[in-house]
Amino acid sequence: MPTNKEPQNPTPTFAELGVAAEIVDSLASRGITRTFAIQELTLPIALGGHDLIGQARTGMGKTYGFGIPLLDRVFDDADVAELDGTPRGLVVVPTRELAVQVGEDLSIAAKKLPVRVTTLYGGRPYEEQVAQLKKGSDVIVGTPGRLIDLREQGHLDLSHVAVLVLDEADEMLDLGFLPAIEKLLAALEGNRHQTMLFSATMPGPIMTLARTFMNKPVHIRAESGEQEFTHEKTEKITFQAHRMDKETILARALQAQGRGRTIIFARTKRSAARVAEDLARRGFTIAAVHGDLGQEAREKSLLAFREGTVDILVATDVAARGIDIDDVTHVINYQVPDDPMTYIHRIGRTGRAGNTGIAITMVGYDELPKWRLINDEFDLGQPEPPQWFSTSPELIAALNIPANVRETVGPPTKVIGAPRGFPERARRPRTGSRRPRR
Repeated sequence: MPTNKEPQNPTPTFAELGVAAEIVDSLASRGITRTFAIQELTLPIALGGHDLIGQARTGMGKTYGFGIPLLDRVFDDADVAELDGTPRGLVVVPTRELAVQVGEDLSIAAKKLPVRVTTLYGGRPYEEQVAQLKKGSDVIVGTPGRLIDLREQGHLDLSHVAVLVLDEADEMLDLGFLPAIEKLLAALEGNRHQTMLFSATMPGPIMTLARTFMNKPVHIRAESGEQEFTHEKTEKITFQAHRMDKETILARALQAQGRGRTIIFARTKRSAARVAEDLARRGFTIAAVHGDLGQEAREKSLLAFREGTVDILVATDVAARGIDIDDVTHVINYQVPDDPMTYIHRIGRTGRAGNTGIAITMVGYDELPKWRLINDEFDLGQPEPPQWFSTSPELIAALNIPANVRETVGPPTKVIGAPRGFPERARRPRTGSRRPRR
């Protein structure tokens, strides 16, 4: 959840920027009073109903950068029709996890408003979402597939939407999402609406495409300079590791002094499941989020991580854009991501909202070409990371690992989100010869 901690050089308060008193009071009850840079820059433009493209690093307040003016205008703007139970605001996001997070944040800001926020995404029964829409919804947060399904079934009326937001717009407008976005844009044709795009990165081709359906958008960047993709308070530790040694390195790294909530990113569902299972066998309390888990299991895992029931989350990139927690101390790349932007989104989970963080990347020997692409893209100055093993003194010093840590920390545990029977039935050692086939 965003906290908007007091910056050293105070930015304006939401009240000073003219945000509705009801929203100001709701945020103040959560200790949120002053704006982040992206909010300070976008609110005056967005509250005026102008199209804009907002760009800021992950974890620097983009959700309220668009969410507050959306709620404010839906609630009390002469250019927006009176609320009647059909949506006036629509926020489209790429993942289910991000839909849940954005919906929760908007609900916090709208607590004292007569504005109903509804979150729609796949993996949940249609019936409960249809029932919510029948009761009336003023602001919709949703993923493209479920939004289109509900509209085509006649349950979702988008003809009165006055404010459209594409969150994580670089991914939303990528080739995989473009057909779905075009369908949603077609549903809004004929009604005058404001469009806002927000993301941490906005490549040139995406900017060009975005302007084809926006009306003279203002492009706002909260930071200047091409290299300011990552938080300055995030320490990056990168080294080469043998794939057979990575899990032991993980076990030692998770016992580092000062480690708090930690996200471990794997590239594939299979890798994420294997890493979670291995760490659970070593006694760590683990939650997992990946594509082989049902939506209910994924939500259970994320809730446990957010509430602090577990402090280690193993995830694929499905979770990279859906976790908005300010006090993640460590992000560990168990595998190098496939592209530079994914690397930025992963490590952006730490060092948020003024906190410090550590981003660890273990580069397998076969992953060196991928790492070099990332290194060259962001001029990280480390094309050939050092080779460290789980017993290397350099590793122990760099990660602040206490002396004589063990590779196990207790009896086996169960991965939150894993199927029943884990870990007892998984990878059970053989006690005799295999029975011959008949």
